[in-house]
Amino acid sequence: MKFGKEFKSQMVPEWEEAYMNYDYLKTLLKDIHDFNHKHKPHPTAPTLKRTMTLYRTFSGLNRRYSNLTSPTTKVSGEAGHGDIEDQVILVTAVDHEHNHHPQQLDKNLDHRYETKFLMSSEKGAEYELVYFRRLDDEFNKVNKFYKSKVEEVLKEADLLNKQMDALIAFRIKIENPDGTNHHFVNWSVEMTKLASDVAASAAAVSQTSPGVTSPQTNSLLSPTGTSRSNSRSSNVSREAMLHMDAIKEIEQSLEEQSEESGDDVVLNGTRVISSTSTTVSETKAKKMDVSRPASLDVLDRVTINNTLETPRSTIKGILNVNKNNDIVFGRENLQKVELQLQRAFVEFYQKLRLLKSYSFLNVLAFSKIMKKYDKITSRNASKSYLHMVDNSYIGSYDGVTRLMERVETTFIKHFTNANRSKGIRILRPAAKRERHRTTFSLGFFAGCALALLASLILIVRARNILGTDGSTIYMETLFPLYSLFGFIVLHMFMYAINVYAWRRYRVNYPFIFGFKQGTELGYREVFLISSALATLALASVLANLDMEMNKHTKDYKTLTELVPLILVIFVFLVTVCPFNIVYRSSRYFLLVCFFHCICAPFYKVLLPDFFLADQLTSQVQAIRSIEYYICYYGGGGFKSRDSSCKKTGVFKVFNFIIASIPYSFRLFQCLRRLFEEKDRMQGYNALKYFSTIVAVAIRAAYKLNDTTVWLILALLSSIISAVVSTYWDIVIDWGLFQSNSRNRFLRDKLLVPQQNVYFGAIVLNILLRFAWLQSIFDFKLPFLHMEAMVTIFACLEIIRRGMWNFFRLENEHLNNVGKYRAFKSVPLPFNYDEDDDDKDE
Repeated sequence: MKFGKEFKSQMVPEWEEAYMNYDYLKTLLKDIHDFNHKHKPHPTAPTLKRTMTLYRTFSGLNRRYSNLTSPTTKVSGEAGHGDIEDQVILVTAVDHEHNHHPQQLDKNLDHRYETKFLMSSEKGAEYELVYFRRLDDEFNKVNKFYKSKVEEVLKEADLLNKQMDALIAFRIKIENPDGTNHHFVNWSVEMTKLASDVAASAAAVSQTSPGVTSPQTNSLLSPTGTSRSNSRSSNVSREAMLHMDAIKEIEQSLEEQSEESGDDVVLNGTRVISSTSTTVSETKAKKMDVSRPASLDVLDRVTINNTLETPRSTIKGILNVNKNNDIVFGRENLQKVELQLQRAFVEFYQKLRLLKSYSFLNVLAFSKIMKKYDKITSRNASKSYLHMVDNSYIGSYDGVTRLMERVETTFIKHFTNANRSKGIRILRPAAKRERHRTTFSLGFFAGCALALLASLILIVRARNILGTDGSTIYMETLFPLYSLFGFIVLHMFMYAINVYAWRRYRVNYPFIFGFKQGTELGYREVFLISSALATLALASVLANLDMEMNKHTKDYKTLTELVPLILVIFVFLVTVCPFNIVYRSSRYFLLVCFFHCICAPFYKVLLPDFFLADQLTSQVQAIRSIEYYICYYGGGGFKSRDSSCKKTGVFKVFNFIIASIPYSFRLFQCLRRLFEEKDRMQGYNALKYFSTIVAVAIRAAYKLNDTTVWLILALLSSIISAVVSTYWDIVIDWGLFQSNSRNRFLRDKLLVPQQNVYFGAIVLNILLRFAWLQSIFDFKLPFLHMEAMVTIFACLEIIRRGMWNFFRLENEHLNNVGKYRAFKSVPLPFNYDEDDDDKDE
């Protein structure tokens, strides 16, 4: 695989715009190559060339050293090996006042790099000027983004430090409830003095000794290593490394003392994660602060964050009931806190891994592109430019690697009982592997389903089942029972297509849905489940028909009619099965989201919750099929194949009430988000679903009172609801029809390169949105039963929803890309009082 494709495949999808634009720089190099090829001097005659060579050799004009053929400029601070006339580029650092500095600035300061092309008098130099200008823009963009993300993770490291202080104090309090720990207090004072001495020594050393770090050699595109320069000229970076060494030394002493005493104690003022952004002088000041409270006193300044939201907590919040967040020292609370902090550490470690990969990939990309430049132009400019890259912030800062090591050490010690293999396995979950048995099972069940479907069609045609007297009764009684499985299978099939398309166009759907890494279902797994369910459903249909036509079993109508119910019970038991079979984590995730939909006002609304509720709005007919199951089997109609319960007024009323339930879920979710987020768009969205509920109610009234007035009201309300919903789908959910977009009538960023796909989706969505008109006008075809007509239009709505899913998540992904949002926000268990004071100020 070429580097460009490998580079793109390794990118963090939400940070794609922050990476070096390797493809664009390659096009600039192609322009340089084309120009050089067109203006290449014609080759001289062989005899003349040989004669000139002889004279040059005899006269001693030949250069004996290849490194003098195209000398280059060294970056500021490095001695050059040639005169200024022979130099190719000159890289300088520019500060905010646009002053060029021959000496390299401190890499921790905000500045940008500029490259001056010294061969501008040559023919075609304008192409190379454009190349270096764009190269500088890309490098400054990458360097600035990397530094901003490093600052974010360092701030988060400080928060985790405070959380660990509270956690360890919590553990000590549980192990020693009376709070008497004189050994810990005396030892803490001694270690505080030691920390001050070490900090002072580190400050003295930093003024006299330069810090040097050995470079690391790594394999191609490996996210586990970074390329670093041998030179470490930055004072801030040198002090940071010394500070890290000081902290490590203190912690080693801490571990020795704790092992001797047998108590799990922590040095007061010493963090379990070392933040390299803190200078030695600041550290010394912190260590000398004798007024800082002891570790156990931390518990007096913290409260518990109630991150687990329940309907009870929501009701208390609405009623303004005071929450008691005082710490209750118990094993159960300790386990909850440890679990929350463990999740926070795992997410934080994932951030560090992605940040390290970002640094390595970009440094490697600059190396590759400069080597291509050297090859095309026959110059030797890469050494100078890459020296600057290696000495820049992104090329030389190794605080992320050190922070990863400290996170590993802390996590293994405090969360896995010093079991390194277990800790690393949790911090670095293995990537999901595609299994051959999944592909084999998919092909097997898909073949079985197709074979059974063909058999069903042949049996119906050969025995002319639809032409018999009992065909109408069959369509009214059993067909609605089996159509439930058809709706589910079709929806899962559409979701599998969605997953394939999301992967194809690099939509980070596991992050958007919040799946745990390695547990998300791929399109093969979803296809497998849908084909297996289709096989079971078709097999039950054929079994039902065979039992009716068999002389020995046709009299057992009760057993024949129970086949669909048995299949429904089996599918339900598999769905709620607590054992680790049939993708338990995905089933549990689905059940939790469904429960949140049912209790919509009482839980914080997340994207998976309202996404599932949107899917339910397209499964109204499936929900009605469940109602019919209750009616048919609960009323005893299955004994005589009688569906007269559907003609009762109660069934008709509930038929439309059930149709409004999914829209009620979305209505309550929008109101909850409006209450929490104060976003007016959620209010408008709630009005949209309210209009749909009104339209459903008016259609129900029209079915019960078939008059012209109700017909007009049903038509108007349904048209208004459909127009508003269509507008919301295309403009809000899909983000299309943006004004001043460079893609006319669409949006600026499109993942699918063919714009006709978007226009086709718009037209198809509008047509399928108005497919419900058949329910008002009772549109019928002479060769189709009414139940079959309803099923076809319900399938069209499921297809429309599957199409909506792709563009909805594409728009969500692009919003994350625009905000560089690649991480989940993990709630922390402890809340410090000074944090509240800072917020108030």
